[in-house]
Amino acid sequence: MRMKNVFGWWARLSLVLRIFIGLVIGVVLGLFVPKAAFISVLGKLFVGALKAIAPILVFVLVAASVSNMNDRRPSGQFRTLIARYMLTMIIAALSAAFASMIFPLKLKLTGVAGGDAVNTDIGGLFQDILVSIVQNPVKALAEANYLSILFWALIFGFGLKKISSVSMLNAMEDLSNVISKCVKWIIECAPFGIMGLVFSTVNENGMAVFGDYGKLLLLIIGTMLFSAFVTNPIIVAMIIRRNPYPLLFKCLKESGIPAFFTRSSAANIPVNIELCEKMGVDKDFYSVAVPLGSVINMDGTAVTITTMTMAACHTLGIEVSVVQAIVLSLLAVAAACGASGVAGGSLLLIPMACSLFGISNDVAMQVVAVGFIIGVIQDSVETALNSSSDAFFIIATDMKEKMK
Repeated sequence: MRMKNVFGWWARLSLVLRIFIGLVIGVVLGLFVPKAAFISVLGKLFVGALKAIAPILVFVLVAASVSNMNDRRPSGQFRTLIARYMLTMIIAALSAAFASMIFPLKLKLTGVAGGDAVNTDIGGLFQDILVSIVQNPVKALAEANYLSILFWALIFGFGLKKISSVSMLNAMEDLSNVISKCVKWIIECAPFGIMGLVFSTVNENGMAVFGDYGKLLLLIIGTMLFSAFVTNPIIVAMIIRRNPYPLLFKCLKESGIPAFFTRSSAANIPVNIELCEKMGVDKDFYSVAVPLGSVINMDGTAVTITTMTMAACHTLGIEVSVVQAIVLSLLAVAAACGASGVAGGSLLLIPMACSLFGISNDVAMQVVAVGFIIGVIQDSVETALNSSSDAFFIIATDMKEKMK
């Protein structure tokens, strides 16, 4: 009976709190029970499961999304909103890339030697990218070649959209939901995986390693706050021709705070709909714009993918040029649009961005593991930025339309 009560208590805790508990236990065991090496197996199992599901996840989600796209053309108002979403994501990703170049950080990864040979010639880099894109799709899935996976997922999705029956499209959507559910089950094991990862990290590197994680977290959150309080308000000020901060603070209060704790843009859709209704936004507009924003407006996700990839490059001694930083930012924006609705989605798409620099999947998944360690805070701030900026730009776009 007592064990049943313990399991019930554990299940009632939020995932964030459970991950934090796992992190603390991992630190304590790493410091005081360093010989319990079997604990590190939990971390290896967790990373291994993520490694196995991530390529399938990207392929199925992208293919299902493309095959089930609505054929209705969006109005000029929706096209304007989408353009603003894309602009803010590109600016956020570029901010993250250049912030990482100004404040280069290195990660503590196992089995990684600095200065791995990678093609940094721009012409050769693009040639390698083009060749890798058309790799055999089965081989791409097996080797986790995310650029190729993305390419074939788009082709497959458009093919399904053109010739498949409604039942086939529904089956594809069901498969997407199944894969997403599998990912959620894996993420539910994150507290134990994080415990094993932190145990190994503390056991091998001591407590000093958390100084590196703290710096990484500070860089990511600092860039997100820059987007939230500087670049996004400037764009909105140009739209509504007035002080944007009262509207920003209202969106942060009524949308950002709930999103911080739910860590889900999808779960925050009812909150944003209620906020838009309260602000007098046209119902025909916000009823479509709010779900749309929860899918494609991912400023925080673009920041996370870019910053973590840049950190991986610095760890390996890869010099990133300005042109490569811009290409990475654009790729991060494309990846961010496909990260919605998946727990830890931004982290699972880091390997695709890392592949731009020839970084192996083994190294990239270690970077993902680091992301889960800092994700207790990073993911909450990321979701708060994503969701509050949805409402921010929807309300501003509606205000602009009514001003005409």
